[in-house]
Amino acid sequence: MRLFWSVFVIFLVFIICVLLFQYQREREYVQEKLNSVLTGYNHQLYLRLQQESDYNATIEQFRKEIPQDDIRITIISSNGEVVYDNSGIENMTNHNDRVEVRKARLGIEAFTIRASGTTGRDYFYSASRIDNYIYRTALPYDDETKSILSIDNGFLYFMGLITLILLFVLHRFTSSIGRTISKLKNFTQKIDSNTPLEDYEFPDDELGDISDSIITLYNRLQKTKDALAMDRDKIIKHFRYSRDGFAMFALNSKTILSNALFIQYLNLISDTPIHHAEDALNISELAPIEAFLRKDINSTNRKKVLRESVTIDKGGKTFQIKCILFLDKTYELSIIDISRQEEETRMKRQLTQNIAHELKTPVSSIQGYLETIISNPNLQEDKKQFFIERCYSQSSRLTDLLLDISVLNRIDEASNMFELYNVDITNLINEIQKECSKEMEEKNITVDVSLPNNPTISGNYSLVYSIFRNLFDNAIAYAGENVKISITCYKEDSRFYYFSFSDNGIGIGEEHINRIFERFYRVDKGRSRKIGGTGLGLSIVKNGVLFHKGQISAKSSVGKGISFFFTLKKKL
Repeated sequence: MRLFWSVFVIFLVFIICVLLFQYQREREYVQEKLNSVLTGYNHQLYLRLQQESDYNATIEQFRKEIPQDDIRITIISSNGEVVYDNSGIENMTNHNDRVEVRKARLGIEAFTIRASGTTGRDYFYSASRIDNYIYRTALPYDDETKSILSIDNGFLYFMGLITLILLFVLHRFTSSIGRTISKLKNFTQKIDSNTPLEDYEFPDDELGDISDSIITLYNRLQKTKDALAMDRDKIIKHFRYSRDGFAMFALNSKTILSNALFIQYLNLISDTPIHHAEDALNISELAPIEAFLRKDINSTNRKKVLRESVTIDKGGKTFQIKCILFLDKTYELSIIDISRQEEETRMKRQLTQNIAHELKTPVSSIQGYLETIISNPNLQEDKKQFFIERCYSQSSRLTDLLLDISVLNRIDEASNMFELYNVDITNLINEIQKECSKEMEEKNITVDVSLPNNPTISGNYSLVYSIFRNLFDNAIAYAGENVKISITCYKEDSRFYYFSFSDNGIGIGEEHINRIFERFYRVDKGRSRKIGGTGLGLSIVKNGVLFHKGQISAKSSVGKGISFFFTLKKKL
């Protein structure tokens, strides 16, 4: 009966936890379902308002078309001011302190149930951030809305039935299981006394099978001791041949185990030759580690493993020394060469600074133009239109920059999410030529395409398009006028197509060739920004080629144009 009640109570607690969890999930589900409807209204309303000039008429018409007659619609500006609200209350306070508004500003499709600070009435709010405005719809939290959000209790009844069935089943079986458990207890006592168990008989039931398995495991335990000794040798060899320096020390600072790389790294850090691992703490650069051990190794109140680390720059390399002090007062030291990680961190920091610098220019321009318009209400319409057009131009540049950064991030971090298709290179280049025809006509640029055998690869269409489109855009922007672009598939083997993309324009100096694929690198910074490039085009080209298992290089000289040579694998 103790077994019965123990199992039943455990299962009952589990059932209660499942019920609570399922209840919460059902509640969140119905709320999310209603929120998705209101979120859809937010986006539909935004699209309507983009097409119509009369806000009030458009919103009223929208309200008539949706089934909820008492829906409340609010539009909130970027500074929290209420631009529109159909509640009929004027002079509303700033809405930046509303929960759903704060979440929406963070890009979350937010919803909440609360009392309105304006009307005092309870509402179900749903807010969406769209184009720097918060579009919010709300339904009164009345009986009708509560019925929509009500939860089906059928699951509760089902789990109650399951509990009753379990009670009956447990009562049937625990009486016979109890007798088997008594025999199993005697069996475990023999195991504890190392008594041979081969002739021990158990009932022919599930617990008997478990007991036989325990006997087998007990016999295997003896064999495991030998296997552990072998594994210990493997671990020692692992540390000896590890890429990190490693040493373990006993309480008296005598070496238990160390590898050759540990001594090698110590000699790179120390100004004097080091021949033994025990001399590590005598190096002045490791003084923080030595102080850490001297302070804590003899502590009587210590109940956990302690760790300390220090970073050292020496001889053009960066080392991280880690010390772990165990409860038995032994400790280990590891020396890790993190020079490469530090360089990657520096490059990431530089990339972040470049992105911030590139974003600063269009954002500052947009802000300046808008401040001029706001501070001069009597500004002439032609000048106002000019400033608005400049804002749009800068925002387009900002959009292009963010799209390019997004493409590079997807290639770097989520390359496995790109879908693969059969890409006809000839058709793709023809499509790009049509899209760029106006710009090429303005600069009298001609294109000569030589793609024998109609090359087709199995790759990502978007990335292949980006490769050729960025090369076209680069030539149109920087090659000059009266230029000829030549595209050739000059070689093909069983795995790759070999392409060249060249122009006979102004070219670039040879000193720039090795850096043109770097992110944000510009040959002529002033001219590039004037034209409006993002500085990421050729970096996207390179990463797109690498995604397709190819390689890319370039050659150029001033006055002789530039040529790109790259390969694309036929099938990834």
